Amino acid sequence: MPSMCFPSLLERSIFLKTAIRAAEAAGTVLNDHVRSGFRIEYKAAINLVTDADRRAEDHIVQTILAAHPSHRILAEERGQGGGTDSRYQWIIDPLDGTTNFAHGFPFYSVSIGLEYDGECILGVVLDPVRHELFTAAIGQGAYMNGKPIHVSGIETLDKSLLVTGFAYDIRETANNNLDHFSRMSLRAQGVRRTGSAALDLSYVASGRFDGYWEVTLSPWDMAGGIVILREAGGLVSGFTKGEFSLYGKELVATNGHIHDQLLDTLHQRSAGR
Repeated sequence: MPSMCFPSLLERSIFLKTAIRAAEAAGTVLNDHVRSGFRIEYKAAINLVTDADRRAEDHIVQTILAAHPSHRILAEERGQGGGTDSRYQWIIDPLDGTTNFAHGFPFYSVSIGLEYDGECILGVVLDPVRHELFTAAIGQGAYMNGKPIHVSGIETLDKSLLVTGFAYDIRETANNNLDHFSRMSLRAQGVRRTGSAALDLSYVASGRFDGYWEVTLSPWDMAGGIVILREAGGLVSGFTKGEFSLYGKELVATNGHIHDQLLDTLHQRSAGR
């Protein structure tokens, strides 16, 4: 899969070690705030941020720039930063699942991805609650706590366990995924909603879920997880097979076997509007 246009194996190994250090530093911050408390602010009616988000992001950015000072940064809370003309861009979500975290629901993660010339080449997703670290670098496979992971072998939608999510503007937009959720619930064996896109992708990669879709995502929601999923043998697209952009909003991620079935179900619902 990697070719001459990608960084060398040694470089990818160095970058992966940086990402792991950064994720673990952020995970320590989050665990500290669970014990000591945190402040909550609201960006919108149901879109919140905590000081834990910001402190975790600071630790990630500091760790990355200390090792790779010329690289660019795209982070959920601070936006664009770092170098301006680097071929590398780190894409960071310091706390994916902030609402869960704020309510004491123990399902959230740290997500870090690395782009090279616009291609995602590395992903790290850390679950600091369960101490599960999902990692992947392009061409090197996917791992959880150092052990190889792979997508499931489920071949039909009706035997699949799916996962999805809903956007923060669910109250204001008709494109809120409720129609797709209804259709999928009638087709799949089960549908879950966890609140952390990065963990959802990692769970598909490790075979815990068979497929995932969502309609309104940001790059930092996907950057780490899509590399892990692809390296675990999964398939990623938009709502049209073969088309995917990290900077688009729609995502379908599966074990590959059920991908067309999941897309067909999404399109059936759209045609019925």
